[in-house]
Amino acid sequence: MPTPHAQGPAHSGAAPGGLLLCRAAPRAVAPLAHLLRDAMLLTGAGDTWSVLVPEGRPWRDGGEPVERVLTGWATALAVAAPWPVLALWWDADRAGYTLAAGFRRPVGYVWLANGTAAGEDEAMRTFAARLGLDPVLDVQELDHLTRPDPNADARARLRGLLAVLTRAGVGLPPGLDPGAAPGRLREAALRRPDVRQADGHGLREALRTELDAVEGVALAPWLPWAATPRARALATAQLAVGLPLAVWGLRRRSPGWTAAGALLVAHGALSLTYGLTHPPD
Repeated sequence: MPTPHAQGPAHSGAAPGGLLLCRAAPRAVAPLAHLLRDAMLLTGAGDTWSVLVPEGRPWRDGGEPVERVLTGWATALAVAAPWPVLALWWDADRAGYTLAAGFRRPVGYVWLANGTAAGEDEAMRTFAARLGLDPVLDVQELDHLTRPDPNADARARLRGLLAVLTRAGVGLPPGLDPGAAPGRLREAALRRPDVRQADGHGLREALRTELDAVEGVALAPWLPWAATPRARALATAQLAVGLPLAVWGLRRRSPGWTAAGALLVAHGALSLTYGLTHPPD
């Protein structure tokens, strides 16, 4: 059996990389993903999930830590849309995940390259609760990922996480393996018959898709096309969060967080504009 040192990202020479899993159909994800300003391939990852495969320019060309970039992207997508986003990331020293859902604080976990847990157990329980996983069986399996295991490196830990998520409907296509180099991930995505470039037709299409997806449920009054006080409140909050986030990202020369702030500003501004030009009857 291969040793952990033979498997892990830190010892296999794998380049930093990551994946973004969105609990939404590709048609809903594509327009918003385009605003992150990274060349991304998009394909289905189960009946109710999609996966974005980034090209990775912020960490490849700009030296930005992959964890920071993926966390920023996941946070922006989750705030701008009514579905959670799970970022899986890895580099030479560590691997981990970040789950973002709405305006709630993102939750994440980290493993060192040899599989040593470097996170808090409470994060796993919060992760399970936000995705609606079984509070007993699934949480027990997630707990195993936090315990010492000499045969499990960081890459194996991410695979274990995905195995639990299969019960939540996640099904990564063949070849999209955590720890693989970005080039190999994109090659695997391009072999998928439903793959598309995540360019969409702009933010307006994304917002209409959101409303179509939740029409008639409790979330609908919060969305831009509803033109309700709650929709305006959400748009104001997005501007309040997005503007300082974009400024902070520019000052830190962080492409990931700058794009995240810009996405929130664009989403909030369009929402407010729509509300002003299309008052409710």
